[in-house]
Amino acid sequence: MTGNREVITGGDFKRMVSGAYSEFLLEYENINSQPGAGTLPGTHILRTMGAAVMPLSDAKDDSIGGLSRRVATAAVFGARGNAGVVLAQMFRGIGTGLMGKYDATGSEFGKAFQYGILYAQRVLPDKSENPFITVAKAVAKGAYRAVRGGMPIAEILGKAIESGEKIISEAGTNNASASIMISFLKGCLKGLDGNFVSPTVSLSLGLGTHKNMPDPRNDLVRPYCVRLRIKSSNSNVPELERQMKDISSFSMVERMSGGIDIHLHTDHVGKAIDQALGWGQLKDVKITNMSESHVLPVNDALVKVAALAVAKDADEAQKLQDAGATILVSGSEESSPSTAEIVGAAHSDLASSYVLVSSSPDYKLVFKQAKKLLGNRVELVLAESFEQAISALKKFSKALSAVENANIMNQI
Repeated sequence: MTGNREVITGGDFKRMVSGAYSEFLLEYENINSQPGAGTLPGTHILRTMGAAVMPLSDAKDDSIGGLSRRVATAAVFGARGNAGVVLAQMFRGIGTGLMGKYDATGSEFGKAFQYGILYAQRVLPDKSENPFITVAKAVAKGAYRAVRGGMPIAEILGKAIESGEKIISEAGTNNASASIMISFLKGCLKGLDGNFVSPTVSLSLGLGTHKNMPDPRNDLVRPYCVRLRIKSSNSNVPELERQMKDISSFSMVERMSGGIDIHLHTDHVGKAIDQALGWGQLKDVKITNMSESHVLPVNDALVKVAALAVAKDADEAQKLQDAGATILVSGSEESSPSTAEIVGAAHSDLASSYVLVSSSPDYKLVFKQAKKLLGNRVELVLAESFEQAISALKKFSKALSAVENANIMNQI
């Protein structure tokens, strides 16, 4: 088969993503034991992959462009830890390269893969000693030559792996970051060939896990913010709220003058709107993909500015609140909060603006990704430790703007 005749379908893409997830199921503990990429990067990668594959279990779209976009959306929103953000950006680049395509030629998919490498590189400091960038550049070079040579996608992936492993051997750059890149490529290749034998993801019957492995169902993300009003004066608000909770991670149903206002975060926009239609005439429907850059809406916020921080347990939560935190997200270096948890908290309408306070280097890219999605109504304070976060929060003032607070709080 020549490169210009090969067709990569949506089904092929599903198998590749499933293969990558399965490869990480095999390798995540090994990745955790290697230096670099933060605390338990293998676990963060596996949980990010779990979020990425979940939309495939009930996807009706057969197009490679549609499926790659679904996976990218879930990966970006479900990313955990610095390693997870890098992987999510790789999926985002692949999705950009495949946008609008029903099927893709081997050359088109190879170019989309190069986009993925480029997007992943962009979120890391461009330092020559960074192992991921060293391996990524070698992988991209190998893939580029294979694409130019008109090779089929399996050979493009094979050449990318070969180039990556060669630079690891020559430069001695093997660590967690390098292993993540190579594991991802090998998993995609195994999935494409149908040769992966590790614990698999059933895309039709649900997702199974082995003992002590993270369950991807716990990492399901609901990336669409839906706001609408139902023109109805006699609807049963508690019953309507119960129905909306079944398809959302956050829901608020309130009776207002002239109708009922609904605000929810869901992964099934059509189902949410369909259920709302049964309760009355809809108006002011607004749908936001929270995994893409968007303007955080202002809807009668309770306070001017709020500080958000991460707590691993009740003791840390109390200390953070005493220091000045308004909103707490659950997480630790071993179990990094996801982008979805941070963005979702900011969508709660509590405040007009937010100061997001990170307390670990392992959270930095997750917080930066949240800032990129939420825009200028959010400011960052990237502390290096829990103690630094406490010190920064003690400087927080509800009388100041988010920008003013961040300027003062960052002087730690």
